[in-house]
Amino acid sequence: MVRRVFAVVLAGLMLAGCATVPITGRSQLSLVSQAELTAMGADSYHQFIAESNLSDDAAEIATVRRVGERVAASAEAFLRAHGLEGDLRYYDWEFNVIDDDETANAFCVSGGKIAVYTGILPITEDEEGLAVVVAHEVAHALANHGGERMSQLLVAELGGIALSKAVEKEPQKTQDLWKAVYGLGAQVGYLLPYSRQHESEADRIGLILMAQAGYHPGAAIQFWQRMAAEGGARPPEFLSTHPSPETRIDQIREYLPEALTYYEE
Repeated sequence: MVRRVFAVVLAGLMLAGCATVPITGRSQLSLVSQAELTAMGADSYHQFIAESNLSDDAAEIATVRRVGERVAASAEAFLRAHGLEGDLRYYDWEFNVIDDDETANAFCVSGGKIAVYTGILPITEDEEGLAVVVAHEVAHALANHGGERMSQLLVAELGGIALSKAVEKEPQKTQDLWKAVYGLGAQVGYLLPYSRQHESEADRIGLILMAQAGYHPGAAIQFWQRMAAEGGARPPEFLSTHPSPETRIDQIREYLPEALTYYEE
């Protein structure tokens, strides 16, 4: 009964607050304004950066920012080409490198704030490998996955109230939900399949963005093969917010022909 009631509420909210993901055309739940997401994303990102140990390797920083700027320019060109130039005001791209050789990861918050950990750089190997990672993160921003995730959590935890009201009535809980958007405190259940969907969608969009930026999208296969070799023990895929490397590589092979048309152009 609870699930049926939730489904009815969610259906009503989706009718009232829907958006469309660029490139894939998927409809997504969107209950939070882009302006609110951009502001909250910038605040949380800058707090994180202030508390982090940043790399002082000039070459690493320059490479990450060079690749990031090329891919971000590709994302902006896509928005302009599809009549979405008004959305550009919600992006203020920023790329930082976290000095942590034990963490092979990167993340993006709403508004285009991206961090790359030094632990992933040996696996990327070169600029094309790094473009796979950066384009994937830029794709999360372009597809507004953070906003969709936050909307899902607002529905699940606070009944779908507006973000401004949630901050006013439940400030600590709202902050906890925001952290969950980026993988802290994710719940097992209906939310995790959305995260796997986001990851696959970001892979597809990311391939196109890196191709438009002049990087060969086929580099994604070699990158994820190297990631799989580094993996060690992993949780079962149905309890993971990411597809398994094997599933990911198979999906990328399916997406490649589409991305290659952009690269050839």
